[in-house]
Amino acid sequence: MRTQTDEGYTHALGNRQVQMIAIGGAIGVGLFLGAGGRLAAAGPALVLSYTAAGVAAFFVMRALGELVLYRPASGSFVEYAGEFIGPWAAFASGWMYWINWAFTGIAELTAIAAYITYWAPAFPEWLTALIALCFVMTVNLLSVRLFGELEFWFAMLKVVAITVFLVVGLVLVVFAVGAAGPHNLVSHGGFFPTGFPLVLMSLQSVVFAYASIELVGITAGETARPHEVMPKAINGVVWRIAIFYVGSVALLAMVLPWTAYRADTSPFVTVFSGLGVPWAADAMNLVVITAALSSCNSGLYATGRILRSMAMKQEAPRFAGALSSRHVPIGGILFTAIMFLAGVALFYFLPERAFNIATAVASLGVITTWGVLVYCQTRLRRTGHRSAFPMPGSPYTNWLTLAFLALVVLLMPFADKDQRVAFYLIPALVAGIALGWRVIRRRRAAAGAQP
Repeated sequence: MRTQTDEGYTHALGNRQVQMIAIGGAIGVGLFLGAGGRLAAAGPALVLSYTAAGVAAFFVMRALGELVLYRPASGSFVEYAGEFIGPWAAFASGWMYWINWAFTGIAELTAIAAYITYWAPAFPEWLTALIALCFVMTVNLLSVRLFGELEFWFAMLKVVAITVFLVVGLVLVVFAVGAAGPHNLVSHGGFFPTGFPLVLMSLQSVVFAYASIELVGITAGETARPHEVMPKAINGVVWRIAIFYVGSVALLAMVLPWTAYRADTSPFVTVFSGLGVPWAADAMNLVVITAALSSCNSGLYATGRILRSMAMKQEAPRFAGALSSRHVPIGGILFTAIMFLAGVALFYFLPERAFNIATAVASLGVITTWGVLVYCQTRLRRTGHRSAFPMPGSPYTNWLTLAFLALVVLLMPFADKDQRVAFYLIPALVAGIALGWRVIRRRRAAAGAQP
């Protein structure tokens, strides 16, 4: 029998599902699609960007692990921000996380439309995005158990696909099949064919590729035996980062020359298309579609719970706090789905740039979330708390991680025009959040003054 939490949710997610949600969070469209464009721009040295961002992601996850074991909560880092920094930080980080997932969802819907075009170029792309949105919204509204089960199989498919690529790619490189071989790392202009600055400029998109690994922390409030399940799920991020991300990018750079990849095509589809097996590219295209659907699915799950947590404190629209009879935060899910729908307009007007603009804006939310988690863990340590699952090297690794995240933001205006759009939106986001917090403070002060 499933038990109910103090927040009204149920412990519907088991160890099997949480483990796969953690894996699925670490494998997304940022790798399946974004790596192609970045390889085409930065060359083989892109592997350095993935390694640096992977190290930062590892420390973020270990900081999250320490916080989760201190107090599991479906509000996750929003709850921790309120406790260790202040109410204003909880408000700001909650809305920045919503910005992250809202624009990630737009990016994923854009990617799904591009993937379907591979098979049906005449089919309206906006209709593809709408159908995908309706599907993931229905899944989230029905039940947490259905969400967990679907994510389990989505993640399983992604893991199998990446594993197959790693095996095939390794065979091609070891036996020097066709153009494959380590020589591709230094041929066609060398390891830094377009210069080191472009490797630095790729950090934003690489950070986006790692986005949603923190989702496992949000599942803690609906996970049975979190103190047993969470350390295993979080520790698994280490080898997933090393193998799935850094390993995949390194093999992609060795299997084909970096000049073979394009921004509008999944690099994995490019590799399998060149193998001469008719169905291989189609199979990989199906996998990247499920990866995008998985990310949209996870985004609705995460923002639904974050928005409900904020609505219960009157920091989000009241209807976002509504909980259905199935123990699903229906209001928060619908709120985010409306934003996903509005994002289709961006795709309609800027079809060539929609994906990159959306990922750049989403990465601002990712960086904010990661920064809050790392800083909250620092504050937790200052209270004298000692965890059975401590973050390695704290507090030195905390400050190094925060410095890395700051560097990523500072580099954005010097990168491409899509990253500049996101960077110039920062003042507007800060002003909007500050204004919202001021309104809330006045409302609370007025309510406190009433007899």
